[in-house]
Amino acid sequence: QLRFVESGGGLVQPGESVKLSCTVSDQYMDRYSIGWFRRSPGKAIEGVSCIKAFDGRTYYADSVKGRFTISKDSGKATVYLEMNGLQPEDTGDYYCAESYCPGFHPVGSWGQGTQVTVSS
Repeated sequence: QLRFVESGGGLVQPGESVKLSCTVSDQYMDRYSIGWFRRSPGKAIEGVSCIKAFDGRTYYADSVKGRFTISKDSGKATVYLEMNGLQPEDTGDYYCAESYCPGFHPVGSWGQGTQVTVSS
């Protein structure tokens, strides 16, 4: 079973940027589709972005399209989520997981998450 370790969150002001990292336990990460999910206060967990296995196609939720970029470094078994133009509604705990992609349906276990707080 895959394991994930998320990092990179923090407290930022509106309009600023943060880059999250997700380290995957399998060195052959390219054979899995990986997604980023977030749980915002008072809201259900939602899929934010995913990167598809093998071909690396990327998909985004409408709420983050044009602001967030998902990428991966297969040599480091790490998936990144670069978040620009952050807004208070982006506040939440961010998790990565194996995922159906597109579709943002997580499969299996999550990491511990990393918290992003956007506030002035």
